Amino acid sequence: MKGKKVSASVGSAGHGTLVRALRNDGLDPTRDVEVLNQQPQVGASALESGQVQALSQFVAWPGLLVFQNKAKLLYDGAELNVPTFHGVVVRRDYATQHPEVLDAFLQAQLDATDFIHEKSLEAARIVAEGSGLPQEVVYLYNGPGGTSFDTTLKPSLIEAFTSDVPYLKSIGDFADLNIDEFVHDGPLRQAYMTRAKNYETELAAKVNPLVLHPADGADPGQAAEIWFDGNDSTQVYPTAQELLKAVNAANAAGRKVRAAYVADTELGTRWFADHARWVQDSAGLHPFTTGAGAARYVAAHPGARPLDYAQALAAAS
Repeated sequence: MKGKKVSASVGSAGHGTLVRALRNDGLDPTRDVEVLNQQPQVGASALESGQVQALSQFVAWPGLLVFQNKAKLLYDGAELNVPTFHGVVVRRDYATQHPEVLDAFLQAQLDATDFIHEKSLEAARIVAEGSGLPQEVVYLYNGPGGTSFDTTLKPSLIEAFTSDVPYLKSIGDFADLNIDEFVHDGPLRQAYMTRAKNYETELAAKVNPLVLHPADGADPGQAAEIWFDGNDSTQVYPTAQELLKAVNAANAAGRKVRAAYVADTELGTRWFADHARWVQDSAGLHPFTTGAGAARYVAAHPGARPLDYAQALAAAS
């Protein structure tokens, strides 16, 4: 990436990922690349037109370009092992004067979270209609095993938030922020209490509450999922290799696969099966989001070999 132009929304999680990733690889994000401060839609168009050579954004936009066969994933932000998250911010005076409005907002957010957990495919359809993104792309990140919609303010997030302050100050005029005073979970705890939900139990949970449930108690972290064209539900498989076998069977029967999702073997990131990098070894077939991830696995497993999607399908037959 040295000497290249990269589109990002400065100050966003995508930009922060870019800055940290470049620094980890020994590059200066202010000198070794030129960052164009653009909104996601503009950045996607800039990448398509060749104005920039890379795009660092929220998963939906890189996911869209990959889904459309217009780009490939170079770097998986999960490699940083730093959580990113969205939060609700309200002025203290407004919260004091209108606690009923704040509570109604939080209750609506909890309703939406429950809906995503219970009907994630339908939630993806609603978001797709409102955003213009394909439903298959929305379901990539709001489907089981994708983004966690856990609403609790976990200590790991607050710790990550604290480390974000120096980054924000490094990119512009950003005043000191007292995280302890800024973070306040009282209204959220009250919203949980109103619903007779245990905030402390969910706060202590360390796993994504929305995961795939393969048959026979198989590991949800290795499960994969196919969305067949014309179906209002998806089919779950215990492993990525079993998913490949199912794709082969569907192709032989003339059945169209609308989208297929697998989990990165190393990082757990949910990704499109047909755009994953695959590796075969004596243990089977393993998907990765990036070529770098596949290369790390090959280097650590003598006898392993990289495959493209077509080769992986052939190997699974």
